[in-house]
Amino acid sequence: MSSIHTGKRMWTLAALAAVGALTLTACNDDNAADTAISTPPPAAAPTTPSAAASTPAAAPTTPAAASPSASAPGGAPTSAPAPAAGGGKDATPGQTFKLGQPAQVQFTSGSTKGVIALSVSAIEAGDPTDLDALKLGDKVKGLVPYYVRYTITNTGTTDLSFTSVDHIKGLLPDGSEAQELMIIGSFAKCASPSLPKGFTNGQTAQGCAVALAPTATKVSGAEYWGSPYSLGKGAISWK
Repeated sequence: MSSIHTGKRMWTLAALAAVGALTLTACNDDNAADTAISTPPPAAAPTTPSAAASTPAAAPTTPAAASPSASAPGGAPTSAPAPAAGGGKDATPGQTFKLGQPAQVQFTSGSTKGVIALSVSAIEAGDPTDLDALKLGDKVKGLVPYYVRYTITNTGTTDLSFTSVDHIKGLLPDGSEAQELMIIGSFAKCASPSLPKGFTNGQTAQGCAVALAPTATKVSGAEYWGSPYSLGKGAISWK
């Protein structure tokens, strides 16, 4: 933000660089005022006060227009992508986040280690008939599938190609863990492939985990318990 000072005037025009049109208008007003004040002939003197007086009449509109712009920097963070919780610090065991809020995680998959921003973006209720294709029979009778959808962003310097981010479980309203459904093969309703080739810094991918809950309740949260976290109080969660 910059201030334009005119030595021959009794007021200061403030304009933000972001409001180019308003800045141009202010500059044009300045030029008009300076020209009127610098007119040397005595005959022009009677018109000088009126010209100068007409300029302040427009002055109140300039600060008023600048006021909303002045608040723009304060409002910018609300439209910017949400940063990893803790301002770049790793999520701690037992820490809880809101749905959609990313957590910084020191990620390990086999011998590959990196840093990711992990967030649970949505928890969607499915239909019991979705499970028919898996041919689980009575094992899932009375249970409703919920799809825990999460987002992974590589925020480190390691290429995480072909690694898998799993260890996601659903949570019931009382905080207990929902029944986990391990799927071998593909399941169109909730696909969770390995991270793609070229998954380097800044790359983002989506994952999904299936959690089961009795019809009398629901899955309302989720937790991540992969290394360096652990199940229960040692996990990080989203609600």
